[in-house]
Amino acid sequence: MTAELHSRRSVLVSGAAVAGTAAVALTACASGDSGSGQAAPKAGGKVIPLAEVPVGQAKSAKTPDGQEVLVAQPSAGTVACFSAVCTHQGCTVNPPQNGQASCPCHGSVFDALTGAVKQGPASQPLSKVAVKIENGEIVTA
Repeated sequence: MTAELHSRRSVLVSGAAVAGTAAVALTACASGDSGSGQAAPKAGGKVIPLAEVPVGQAKSAKTPDGQEVLVAQPSAGTVACFSAVCTHQGCTVNPPQNGQASCPCHGSVFDALTGAVKQGPASQPLSKVAVKIENGEIVTA
């Protein structure tokens, strides 16, 4: 009987551990279109040199405080920046390719130059991050 009780206890403890792990994993993909959930980055931080973002394209970068962003130069001297956090369930989108950034978790696709949703399940655009050009650098505003 002791072996049987020990065996049942092992199964229950293992099951609880698996459930706890699943809860932690789901926390990374909170439900609903909630936006990035990130605080605005500190103003004046260098994000990426303007020369590294080709006109008509976007690149992945990080703000000085570590937030992952997409930085675009839709036309010469005009920049836009968006959180790289999918508005569907909080996963980080893949680096832009062919003007689009896709979410590896559920397949949402965003226009990398505007942040607009091109394909759901996300229904909200990527959150804007205020930036400006200063001395050839794209910096947080």
